[in-house]
Amino acid sequence: MTTMKFQQLKEFLDAKAEHYDQPAFIAGDPISVPHRFTKLQDIEIAGLFAAILAWGNRTTIINKCTELMALFDNAPYDFVVNHDPRDRMKLMNFRHRTFNGLDLLYFVEFLQHYYSNMTSLEFAFSGYLQPEDVNVENALIGFQKMVFAMEHPDRTRKHISTPVRNSACKRLNMYLRWMVRPDKNGVDFGLWRQIAPAQLVCPVDIHVSRVAARLGLIQSADANWKTAVELTSQLRLMDPADPVKYDFALFGLGVIEKYV
Repeated sequence: MTTMKFQQLKEFLDAKAEHYDQPAFIAGDPISVPHRFTKLQDIEIAGLFAAILAWGNRTTIINKCTELMALFDNAPYDFVVNHDPRDRMKLMNFRHRTFNGLDLLYFVEFLQHYYSNMTSLEFAFSGYLQPEDVNVENALIGFQKMVFAMEHPDRTRKHISTPVRNSACKRLNMYLRWMVRPDKNGVDFGLWRQIAPAQLVCPVDIHVSRVAARLGLIQSADANWKTAVELTSQLRLMDPADPVKYDFALFGLGVIEKYV
């Protein structure tokens, strides 16, 4: 941490995190999609798709998620659990960047199968995690394997990243932040309790990695798993119990303030 002394940097990032981790943040962010719902399973499903589709411009992402929720009759859990093959036909024309109707059909099929046995998506992650695990690496690896345990289109695999391939897993780490992190300001949900907030890994994309590199938190601005772990280990020094609260600060600095 050469750019600022540790205490100065902590105070700077604490202030930025508090500034952006506010209810006003919700409306312009993909997290607004699961915030439309109150039932646990609706939040889980809406949040998962909002994270999977979180590529590019945030307004476009929210609009495409709104379109998708409408296809689910704005009741994603009920649709996933109770739909029949005829209901899937209306999903075929959905598109967002490289995500298409074929991908959507598979994820809906996976979720229908999963919820026929389980009450929450939490176990799809926490079932692969031990309390002593430093971070959620094993949870992400296990989730990716679980999702694609059924017969699936090869093309769909690219939509769920894994640390095994040194992916930063930005979207899945963002999803876990939403679901796991208790948030006094009401942005993140904190609904899942079997994963500790201390185990979360900071979502890293090119914006976050560039800001983190400029601040001296990481050695390289490459947005990959190694960088995400390195960054999170530094953030843990500032707040061991809640390191990913600084995602708000780094994201705000990079995307909103154009700090780099």
